[in-house]
Amino acid sequence: MYRSGAFVAEHCSPVSSDQVQPNGLDLTLGTVLEQVSRGRIAREGKTVGDREECDPREGPDTDVFRLEPGGYVLRYAETVGIPEDHVGFIYPRSSLMRNSCMLNTAVWDAGYEGKGEGLLQVHHPVDLERGARVAQLVLARADHEGTYEGSYQGENL
Repeated sequence: MYRSGAFVAEHCSPVSSDQVQPNGLDLTLGTVLEQVSRGRIAREGKTVGDREECDPREGPDTDVFRLEPGGYVLRYAETVGIPEDHVGFIYPRSSLMRNSCMLNTAVWDAGYEGKGEGLLQVHHPVDLERGARVAQLVLARADHEGTYEGSYQGENL
């Protein structure tokens, strides 16, 4: 069973009331990164390629990322904590899709805590402002064996 947006908000910070939705919590854009070196996913381990933070636009809109088509890593501004007996899913807000962008994420396991990331696919040039609502986190009750103890625990904190 999916939990209410108010419940989800209790497990994230910072949060404003306009982020709370009936069935989840809107996550906002913290920063945008571009991968600049090759990563590797092997049978026994992984290496995440080096990344560089994209520079926001210069001028009066200094918190606006002007993105050309391509793949980017979007980091959320909120710290998320997935409670025990739950699993988290992140979906793109429809405004991203309506602007020819897509956000891909993975399952967020019980016990994860951090400022997570998603793959932002930009298919047409777009401007994204830091702090804009870009994704929605939903939590569902779930059985689990243990809690998350992987290498991304505490990321970006």
